[in-house]
Amino acid sequence: MQFIAYILIYPILWIISIMPFRILYAISDGVYLLLYYVIGYRKNIVRDNIKLVFPEKSDQEIKSITKKFYHHMCDMFLEMIKTLTVSKKELSKRFVLKNLETLKELEATEKSIVVMYGHYASYEWSIILQSYATNKALGIYKRIANKYFDRLVRRIRSKYNSVLVDSRRALCRIEELHDNGETRLIAFISDQSPKLKPNNYWGEFMGVTIPCFIGAELTAKKYNYPITYLKIDKVKRGYYESEFIILSKDPKTVKDFEITEQFNRILESQIRQAPEYYLWTHKRWKHRHEAPALKNN
Repeated sequence: MQFIAYILIYPILWIISIMPFRILYAISDGVYLLLYYVIGYRKNIVRDNIKLVFPEKSDQEIKSITKKFYHHMCDMFLEMIKTLTVSKKELSKRFVLKNLETLKELEATEKSIVVMYGHYASYEWSIILQSYATNKALGIYKRIANKYFDRLVRRIRSKYNSVLVDSRRALCRIEELHDNGETRLIAFISDQSPKLKPNNYWGEFMGVTIPCFIGAELTAKKYNYPITYLKIDKVKRGYYESEFIILSKDPKTVKDFEITEQFNRILESQIRQAPEYYLWTHKRWKHRHEAPALKNN
């Protein structure tokens, strides 16, 4: 069944991927109407999340942000499909790195570099940045149940000087690379909601106390790798800008969880400035009611 689903859906994805951008975004507009008005995909989750972190906003403002978010989410989904066939030249025009010199400065340390980023703007198109790096990128991802689509995702995200590793064995792989003296650009999407454990670190994110994902910080501190934030902004439809913001070149000297808090504050600032570009469909705040019993035990 997995293979049948793949051979039925893949040709459609490929056809969409070769379409000009103007047609791609026309399709996105149609998908938006279907997703928002007909299917209502996770609409209650999106509205509840936005209301939670923006209690001062009116119902009309919440509705406006919600509609803009669905427009962006549909664009991002179609852009991800476009990645199948888009040229490196075209993608480099549409996803710009503003400070390549910062990346080269960090690579000059001859260490692996930890990169933190969130579900904001176009995290999918950030794969083009791998083509600028001397170090191969190591992307950490969650395996897809359908092995054929999993293979497709790995192929797309590995187009430019990178490899993917399943999140379940990421730490072991990083340790292997370190022991072998191999350097990587290690990418962590760091606004995930971790599983509840007694030793979770609880911090503030968008004014709500929740458990924080600290894998990136722990990795940087364990090996004293420089750690950065990849700030991605949407300039206009189909165009993005990014820059590396150094969080620490010497993380072992930084107080525990301070780097994670830095990450939270920078991402919060982006969300407050343009909330429609954050991925509101995921349940980032689902464990908030557990905070009184478990906070920073």
